[in-house]
Amino acid sequence: METNLSCSTEGNNMAARGALVVLEGLDRSGKSSQCSRLVSYLEGQGLSAELWRFPDRTTDVGQMISAYLTNASQLDDHTIHLPFSANHIEWCKAPEIGLLAPDLVAYLDISPDKAAERGGYGDERYENLEFQKKVVEHYKVLHDASWKVVDAWQPIEDVEKQLQEIVLACVTECQKGKSLSSLWLT
Repeated sequence: METNLSCSTEGNNMAARGALVVLEGLDRSGKSSQCSRLVSYLEGQGLSAELWRFPDRTTDVGQMISAYLTNASQLDDHTIHLPFSANHIEWCKAPEIGLLAPDLVAYLDISPDKAAERGGYGDERYENLEFQKKVVEHYKVLHDASWKVVDAWQPIEDVEKQLQEIVLACVTECQKGKSLSSLWLT
């Protein structure tokens, strides 16, 4: 999810700008629900907010990915990597290295077993315990000190409140001119 405020520069000084906020988590951790609620909250605070989803299932490539994920088409697991990469490039218009880093990564933490108890679990190809346990391990590798972890097994309203506080603090910091950073330059 991206929160767009204003972005301008005067010479080499960073001025107020929007914030790029990313919500991550296992399937059925509440990312879609919380993103929608967060956009409504930010707009209610008088801030401009825009929601982006990945994969973007509205593009031709995204529809191919969606068909694969919902088991409507069969592809080799290695083959589907190419459409995911193409969709990511469509989404961000550039390769990942050197892209703007998110100002905030909020990780909605839930165990695969608890996620499996939520409605609709198993509707997509990778919504199974074995795969989601592997995803948890990969998130542990990616996780760094900058991530904010939210217990996604809490009531939805508690998760919402916690995200509102975290994101509003991030937006405020960006409005004050927080410097931009890039992904994976080393």
